[in-house]
Amino acid sequence: MFRFPLTKKPQTSRKPFSVETLAKNSRLRGANVTQGICPYCAVGCGQLIYSKGGELIDIEGDPDSPISTGHLCPKGANAYQLSVNSHRVRDVLYRAPYSDQWETKTLEWALDQIAQRVKTTRDADFATRDEQGRLLNSVRSIGSLGGATIDNEENYLIKKLLGGGLGVVSIENQARI
Repeated sequence: MFRFPLTKKPQTSRKPFSVETLAKNSRLRGANVTQGICPYCAVGCGQLIYSKGGELIDIEGDPDSPISTGHLCPKGANAYQLSVNSHRVRDVLYRAPYSDQWETKTLEWALDQIAQRVKTTRDADFATRDEQGRLLNSVRSIGSLGGATIDNEENYLIKKLLGGGLGVVSIENQARI
């Protein structure tokens, strides 16, 4: 019977990691964590949004969410890639009235235009009292339709801003749940 010669075994570490591996840290270490809701459907899965220095660095499922327990669908799992994608449109295409040309404008410009136009429309149609003298404080030429991805807190703020602040009467939500 053949036997291998006895040799001294090489010294091994009891730790399963190399020195280089032990020196590495998670890129999430020291990041700010914000709890959020996935914006894609009416389920409302919880997300953890990680940022460092004002930059988004990751989005993961929230294991403490009673709805999804940390699981995300393909769209929710892809939220980070969609938000930092270099091909994401960051400007607005605007076509002035009666123009046949599109212009590229900034998002800030577009938001200012929306605010100015809402204010102009509200001021033109604001009714303080009806024919019998009853207090109305309402606008009937502006309406709001919320989407299924808007959570209760956002719906509350929309109702307060549009209904209480601007006097908008037509406020609706297209919620599926």
